[in-house]
This record gives sequence, C-alpha cells and structure tokens, in this order.
Amino acid sequence: MNNRKISNAFSFSFLLILSIIFLFPIYLVFVNSFKSKFNIIGEPFTFPNSDTFVGFENYLNGIESSGLISAFIRTLIITVGSVLAIVIFTSMTAWYLVRVKSKMNKVIYYLFIFSMIVPFQMVMFTMTSICAKLGLNSVIGIIPVYLGFGSGLSVFMFSGFVKGLPREIEEAAMIDGCSPLKSFFYVVFPILKPTAITVAILNAMWIWNDFLLPYLLLGSGNKTLSVAIQLAMQGAYGAIDWGGFMAMLVLSIIPIIIFYLLCQKYIIKGVIDGAVKG
Repeated sequence: MNNRKISNAFSFSFLLILSIIFLFPIYLVFVNSFKSKFNIIGEPFTFPNSDTFVGFENYLNGIESSGLISAFIRTLIITVGSVLAIVIFTSMTAWYLVRVKSKMNKVIYYLFIFSMIVPFQMVMFTMTSICAKLGLNSVIGIIPVYLGFGSGLSVFMFSGFVKGLPREIEEAAMIDGCSPLKSFFYVVFPILKPTAITVAILNAMWIWNDFLLPYLLLGSGNKTLSVAIQLAMQGAYGAIDWGGFMAMLVLSIIPIIIFYLLCQKYIIKGVIDGAVKG
C-alpha cells in the first residue's frame, strides 16, 4: 500500500512539474503583454506591478498596427476550410482503402504513410513555384495545399478506426437501398465521430498557428495571424515591439485554446481508436 502511495505521489509530482514546464512560456507571454517594451527586456519574469503595468495599451496598439481583424478572418477561413476538407476527404479515402482490397490500394496507403516522414523543408521551394503556377497562392487556393500535407496522418488514423468496424453494418445499409456513398455518410461517418474530432483538433491547431506555408504562398498581401503579427511588430533596423508582440500572441492563441478545451475529451479516445485498432 505504501509503495502504491509513493508511486502515485511520484507520478503526481512528475506530471505537475511537466505541466509547469509547458505552461510557463504561456505565463510569460501573458504577463509580459501588460508591460512596456523596456520592462519586458529588463524584467521578463516578474509579474506586472504599479510601475510596469501599462493596461491594455499593447493590445490596442497591436490590433491597430497588425490589421488583426482582417488577418483573423483570413486565418479562420483557411483553418475551417482546410479542416473540413481534411476530415471529409481523408475519411472517405481511408474507408475506400480499407474496404476495397487491392495491391494498388495498399501501395497508395503506404504512400500516405510515407508522406508523414517527408519534411516540409524538402519540398517547400518547389511547391511554392508549382502552387504559384496553378493559382493556389490565395486564401482559398491554399486549402488544397493543406489538404495534401494533412492527409498522411489523417488517413492513417481513420484507417485504423475503419478496420475495427464490422462490415455487416454497411451491408445492412446497402440491403436497405443505400448506395456506397450514402452508406458512408449516413452509417460509417457518424461512427467515426471521435476520430474525426481528433483529426480536426490536431489539424486545426497546426493550420491556425502555421507561419511558414502562408508566408511562402500568400506573402504580405494576404497575411494570416502568425504572418501579420511577425511583420507588424518588427520595426526598422530589427527593432521589435515586444509588448505588442506578446499581446497579439495572447489574442491569437485564445480561439484555438477554446476550441481545444471544448473538444479535448475526444482526443485520447480518437487517437487510441485510430492507432490501436489498425
């Protein structure tokens, strides 16, 4: 019994320390968003006091100089559109690859898996040139690009879940007159809900916070949140408005944190169902 208590205490202490390590950067960003640039540089770890507290000045200046509202709308359109495309198309792809047995489908499945280990940096310059020629360097055009980069992990997770579904459910639907497409959307897809939400969360967090791909494809004309914050807060000769920078980071992470908290209960279940059942 004592050994069990010691083990539980050790586990709790370890997780507590790990949580502090992960949350400490967020704490620094939040407290420094209420201090002036010089106080941030001189006292980055201290909590704002009567001498260093500047109120919401950093937030107001940051919103005005960064074009936050328009950047937020672009980021929202790109994230929602990309996540919907990834969830719908990769779930259909995984279902087809699992249910239709052929050598070609097996090769295609492993190509999806292989794409997970290819670093983005290996293809980014060639991809930028090709996307520009295809007209994909726009707010809507970047959605298929995200679909391509997000397909590997998503197909892998959906495939693992579909392998655990009994065929009899789909066969019963087809006997009742459902076409394969209706069978998928009315029978299979609702059962995929935990994995679909997990895939949506993982991809939403990645796309919302992504800097490099929007910067390469969209440039400064159609800035997303991450690009707008980076470019707006950097002044002449490399000077950075650290107060505005911290304030804009706080505003940019709030939506994705809310989304994560609303859907977090599905993450572990979705990952386990998608990885273990396969």
